[in-house]
Amino acid sequence: MATSSKVHLTINDTGIVKSKSQTPESAAKTSELLQENHDNHHVFYNKDGYHNHIAHHLLTLYGLGAPAEVIEQRYKENANYQRPAVQSKERVLEDMSNSENFEKYLNKEKYYRDYLVFWQNEIEKKGWENVLNEYVFAGDERGDDLLGRLYGGFLHPLIHLGFGIEFHQPAIIAEALAQICLHDNWTGNFLRAAEKDSKSRNSTNSKTIPELLDEIRANKKLSTAAEWSDGNKVRDGIIARASDEMLKYTSQWTVTPENLEQKTAEMINSCIYYTAAAQHPPKQVKIDFYYMHCVNSSIFFPTFNAQPWLSTANKVRLLQWKGYLDLAMYASRRSPPLLLSEITDYTPAKPKEADWSGIFTRLWNFLDDGHAIKLARAVRNGELVGEAWEEKARKVGKENGAVGDGMKVKGKMWGKIGNMVIDSVEDTGAHWARSVGFEEAWVEYEDRPRKSQL
Repeated sequence: MATSSKVHLTINDTGIVKSKSQTPESAAKTSELLQENHDNHHVFYNKDGYHNHIAHHLLTLYGLGAPAEVIEQRYKENANYQRPAVQSKERVLEDMSNSENFEKYLNKEKYYRDYLVFWQNEIEKKGWENVLNEYVFAGDERGDDLLGRLYGGFLHPLIHLGFGIEFHQPAIIAEALAQICLHDNWTGNFLRAAEKDSKSRNSTNSKTIPELLDEIRANKKLSTAAEWSDGNKVRDGIIARASDEMLKYTSQWTVTPENLEQKTAEMINSCIYYTAAAQHPPKQVKIDFYYMHCVNSSIFFPTFNAQPWLSTANKVRLLQWKGYLDLAMYASRRSPPLLLSEITDYTPAKPKEADWSGIFTRLWNFLDDGHAIKLARAVRNGELVGEAWEEKARKVGKENGAVGDGMKVKGKMWGKIGNMVIDSVEDTGAHWARSVGFEEAWVEYEDRPRKSQL
């Protein structure tokens, strides 16, 4: 049985995207390796805050049917550079249990193991659902602070929490809660400001994300606010130089209890759209490393929406904040033009392995820290969510407003994006482009002819 300190997968714990069925051998091996990671490794592999992705990687491989030997090999490749997680000798746990002292350890990576034990104890006593409602979704000052940190570090805490909930692993949820506490809160400050601004405007004119992406690109102050030299292009570019302009657009994307399902589908579709369409012909097809995280986190929102313990108001808020951050992320790479033809005209590099089974199998054997296979799984999820929403919309006669402008990616485009993911990382050069809206991001990549140019 899975507990706050023990990882235990079964052949039924394979997540929401199905490919090949799993075996008891793979369940046991993946559980063993995740337990080793849980017991021994820090959630950051260095003191600069670079994330340990082992839990994400192994659960994705396991969920998509990878055999035990593949999962173990991928683990070995990424375990050798992880840091040990060491509990401090101070009386930290006692302090953390006192609400007056809780916050003094936040944003300090040396206390990861202390936080992990703290959250394990809380989950053991109260259950993980109650712990999340008490600490993260309470709507009080402490809750809003932790909720803001959930979106920090390019969404890594949210991704980690999503994996824990999706795969029914309280120990992974404890890791996620500890990770939340290690991040700073400037992202949360921006999201709360966007929320406050949106409420003050009290606008009933909700636009779709694709509409807002076009408007952001047309706003020259906002679309050029980030500089190549910025250490963090959202914080030091968008927020520092164009916060008022950014808030103008975030306030125009509105989630309500009534449109939660539709807006979830729109968010998933839209971040995949701008991540795939932000190409720079004639350069090689590459995916932006930062946009990718918007996609990799999008997969968990149907799971969040399905949780009976989470209030509708908090589901709405989770999604609303994700949309705010997606819009800011698009602007932060200098709002590149979105070329839908780069998707529709794409020709897979390996036509005989171009279906989802072939894509996933190739990614089982791809050597990285899991970003690529997470991205492909999230794209496949986008296809499943999009198909389900389109079918529902057709049944109630909402062809245009519900399915049209807010859903740019449709039909065969999903498989083409899946192939763009695997082909681009298997191609020459770095696996990912970084900050695609800047010319500097593309310097190292080769020029290639496009289908439309032949």
